[in-house]
Amino acid sequence: MRSSVRKAAKRRKTRINRSVETKRGELDEALRLVDETDERWCEAELYRLKGESLLSQNLRNAEEATQCFRNALATARAQGAKAWELRATASLARLLNSQGRRTEAREMLADIYNWFTEGFDTADLKDARALLDELSV
Repeated sequence: MRSSVRKAAKRRKTRINRSVETKRGELDEALRLVDETDERWCEAELYRLKGESLLSQNLRNAEEATQCFRNALATARAQGAKAWELRATASLARLLNSQGRRTEAREMLADIYNWFTEGFDTADLKDARALLDELSV
């Protein structure tokens, strides 16, 4: 019985890893198309999703994920895309918090969160508020 449970768990883990690798490949392809077509409206979100994908596969990917989040932030800021900036900042703040850099995470998230004057019932702003509350403890 134990052997079959272990085999099933191993097969599931293999499927998940393949799924993450496929997702990452699709994100890389999407970023390539952004460069090729110069259609950049979702570029920041693609970088953010790539960072999240890297972290979901292995926490040792933190450095590469950090760079993806910073690319997302730079792109969002250059475009004036505050919603994408909020999402990227929240992702980076979670990573920084996991690395024991709570103050830095809270300050950067508070900066973008405080820019907003409406829409506080949206999922992204609710998520940011909850994360800010968690970082303030």
